[in-house]
Amino acid sequence: MELDRLDRDIIGALVEDARATYAEIGQRVGLSASAVKRRVDRLRETGAITGFTARVEPAALGWTTEAYVELFCAGKTSPAEIGVAVARHPEVVSACTITGEADALLHIRATDVRHVERVIERIAAEPFVVRTKSSIVLSRLIDAPLITPRNESPFLA
Repeated sequence: MELDRLDRDIIGALVEDARATYAEIGQRVGLSASAVKRRVDRLRETGAITGFTARVEPAALGWTTEAYVELFCAGKTSPAEIGVAVARHPEVVSACTITGEADALLHIRATDVRHVERVIERIAAEPFVVRTKSSIVLSRLIDAPLITPRNESPFLA
């Protein structure tokens, strides 16, 4: 589906505040509330908008430690197999296949370093995992949202 400028502006408004009313979004993008609703409905139907969610500060849940873990897998382990296995661990907040020596990269959030260690031990016990390599995050330097404050996103161009 091709998104026009109004669709991108509506998505930008929703990313900034998913609780905004159609009227508030309409004022921002220059449409009526009913026109915004029709576009949001169409964006949902076509899969451009996949859902609405609350963003929670991990520290509020006590998950103040984060790590990145590289997985090195045996043989021809499929990305789907890796995904199914790591999805069983709620501490894994994202996982992706990557280029380079490792087969996958996991982003883990936990309460402390010991908790990270236990998660890595559980993941390393998967039959296809040959080894892991982890890095603990000391400080987050940039944590940019998908949409910039002026709704100019290279992802939606």
